[in-house]
Amino acid sequence: KTWRKTLYVNDTTGASDLAIDPTNPRIFYAALWQHGRRPWTMESGGESSGLWKSTDGGETWKQLAGGLPEGVVGKIGVSVSAARPQRVFALVEAEKGGLFRSDDGGQKWTRVSEDRNLIQRAWYYTHVFAHPKNPDEVFVLNVQAWRSSDGGRTFQRLRIRHGDHHDLWIDPDDPSRMIEGDDGGATITFNAGRSWSTEDNQPTAQIYRLATDDRTPYWIYGAQQDNTDIAIPSAVAGRRIDQGDWHEAGGGESGWAQPDPRDPEITWGGSYGGEITRHDRRTRQSRVVTAWPQPIDGNATRDLKYRFNWNAPILASKQEPGVVYHAAQKLLRTADEGTTWTEASPDLTRNDLSKQGYAGGPITREITGVETHPTIFSIAESPREKGVLWAGTDDGLVWITRDNTKTWQNVTPKGLPETAQVNAIDVSAHADGVAYVAVTGYRQGDDRPMAWRTADHGKTWTTIAAGLPANEFVRVVREDPGRRGLLFAGTERGLWTSLDDGASWQRFQQNLPAVPVADLQVKNGDLVLATQGRGFWILDDITPLRTWAPATATAAAHVFTPRTTPRLRTWPDWGGGGPSLLAGESGPGGVVVWYWLKDYPEASAKDKPAVALEFRQGDKLLRRFVTAKPEVDGEAKADDEGDKPLEPKAGLNRFVWDMRLLDPEISSSKETFGDFPPEGPKVIPGTYTVRLVTAAGTPQEKAHEQSFAVTADPRATASATDLQEQYELLLALRGDIERAHDLLRRIRETREQAKAMTAKAGRLGQTALAEPEKALSAKLTLLEEKIINPKIKANQDTLNFTPKLDFQFSGLAAYVGSADAKPPVASYARRKELLAQLDAVQKDFDALVAADLAAFNKVIADAAIPPVAILPKKEKKD
Repeated sequence: KTWRKTLYVNDTTGASDLAIDPTNPRIFYAALWQHGRRPWTMESGGESSGLWKSTDGGETWKQLAGGLPEGVVGKIGVSVSAARPQRVFALVEAEKGGLFRSDDGGQKWTRVSEDRNLIQRAWYYTHVFAHPKNPDEVFVLNVQAWRSSDGGRTFQRLRIRHGDHHDLWIDPDDPSRMIEGDDGGATITFNAGRSWSTEDNQPTAQIYRLATDDRTPYWIYGAQQDNTDIAIPSAVAGRRIDQGDWHEAGGGESGWAQPDPRDPEITWGGSYGGEITRHDRRTRQSRVVTAWPQPIDGNATRDLKYRFNWNAPILASKQEPGVVYHAAQKLLRTADEGTTWTEASPDLTRNDLSKQGYAGGPITREITGVETHPTIFSIAESPREKGVLWAGTDDGLVWITRDNTKTWQNVTPKGLPETAQVNAIDVSAHADGVAYVAVTGYRQGDDRPMAWRTADHGKTWTTIAAGLPANEFVRVVREDPGRRGLLFAGTERGLWTSLDDGASWQRFQQNLPAVPVADLQVKNGDLVLATQGRGFWILDDITPLRTWAPATATAAAHVFTPRTTPRLRTWPDWGGGGPSLLAGESGPGGVVVWYWLKDYPEASAKDKPAVALEFRQGDKLLRRFVTAKPEVDGEAKADDEGDKPLEPKAGLNRFVWDMRLLDPEISSSKETFGDFPPEGPKVIPGTYTVRLVTAAGTPQEKAHEQSFAVTADPRATASATDLQEQYELLLALRGDIERAHDLLRRIRETREQAKAMTAKAGRLGQTALAEPEKALSAKLTLLEEKIINPKIKANQDTLNFTPKLDFQFSGLAAYVGSADAKPPVASYARRKELLAQLDAVQKDFDALVAADLAAFNKVIADAAIPPVAILPKKEKKD
């Protein structure tokens, strides 16, 4: 709750490590590190760095020397041996650095190793951990992980699944159990490091930027920190998007990934140092097409022909298909698949030479490409105006060209700091000249939210950051292409939305974790996010935001117009299992319906009013989903209450219709179908209506009834005639299944009545029915077993016991409906064969009723007991 500063050197020096003596919690060792980082450099070390000790719980401190490096010192890691508390290890970045050991509590030190494997890239690593039970065993983490068993003099590499190691916990009671943290996640060993658990069970992907293509379902592209570019579908034929569904897309960890608008199997991926690849998924080849193949290693920024940012922008033009841009300090352009590049702009940065030296120091240089500066950091193309491109730099400049890169104008908003980074630019799809810029200053200690809007190609700007938290900087702002002025902002801690073009903002977190949103895009009415730590997220269908009006909030009820929905085969159609840490959730498998109820009782309330969603084609009711069984509109109650009942609440509600008609009504013996009971057929492409019905009756207001379209899967080759033929056959098969089970119901009811009458007669002392009932039941059972096999009680019992007519009809329906295609000719012949068998069972039952049952009822009549009544046939559904 409260803190006191007890150790302080100056404002450029902080603590890099802290170790407590496991046997005496009043003894502390603190490593102080003089460190500074700017967009153009990273400085590690100075005379203020050093190792300190406290023996009074941190109240007072003494700086340690006695053999430790003096003068300019960098980062230090420190660890105390629980097995021998006077033994302390210090890993020190210095000109004569390495691993140091003290055996007298820090008074005197000896350098026991100067192995470069332990101290390379010291500012990023420098971690040391003493074994809790063996004083001679010590671990050092760096690019690789190392273990010494001789007090730090020699080391052997630990084979851990990932690289770039940063943290280690060793169980003090059982040191064979350790948890290690690296750039790939966390991993566990139970055998002292001989083997380690997977890191692929941790959904922690850090995505820099995102792009989407125009396929259905669309795919998402992005680069993952410490991994590869990735291409992943937004929905699959299954409940889960597994690792087998996505693939690498060329490029590297830090760049942009862009699908070619002409062919999404071709992707353009970037990496640090200006690398850009053209990846062809068909051949699995990534061709490096860097504009100027000059390695950055060991070079000062000023010595590079092109200064490419770590996250250098790539743009595959939609206005000029075949043209690709890659941004350095100049915008570079290729129109021949990267074979040749031309400069499409002058240097658009401030070109401050003082910020183009060697990164790193004063001890070691750091040439990774992260500190390459100044550069173009963001580019965007107008979706409306051909030849209009925007560019933003990481030194606070915004530019526009309106003549296809021939000339450029500086249109930087007034008040945009020179030290800020133009992180993202979005160009409106609704009006010429409208654009949005998101600006970050966090790399220089400025966490303010900064964003601007222009409506005149950058001549004038309006700030739109009001209403966002004062210390939550904005990474990206984009406008919904479906509604003008509907904005989304990705910030360092989550997601925000504005319905009034940035005049005000509301947090829009929903179930999204509190995570940096690095990029976002609205695609086909979905909101797609790239996060720094939780991978890709999709909010399926933003229809309510697109059509929201103030009157909606005051209406008692309202149903939003569903978007046009392709007839895809996603998770409701096929299995795919439940949730998995290794997989993402597939997209909605049907028509998403949003509806509004101003008031509705809480879930615990009794006698809640009935609400229904009806799906119709013209005047024909196709499907009804309700909250309760009572009628809600005066019509005959629907045969099906929905296998997914409505669970409305006050406010906004979401429901997904799987586009299927009612499942066939079957008897209670659903076990005969195993885990795959027969389904109703899926509606074919056409225009449909959804109606929101409340207890007050069927409202005729337009707000309560909306039309929508179902379209064919664009990937399927079936014609409209093919789909119509398939639909009609599936309807017929549904009727066949119901007919078989209706006959089964009548057979069973007849047998049960006969059994009940015989039992009743027995209680009256009459035994004349016993033998006739036994003979009748035996004949009825033989007929029953031609429709179902009662021995089938489990999912795979069909492998042991021959399935009968119901299973055969259901299997035929599954074959016919397995894909969007014209039914095979054999399916009609097979149905004819099955119908003949069903007709034979019906004929035998009718004969039994006329003869055996009549005789049985005569015995009942002679015994003055009411006869068995044959149940009527059920009317066949449409």
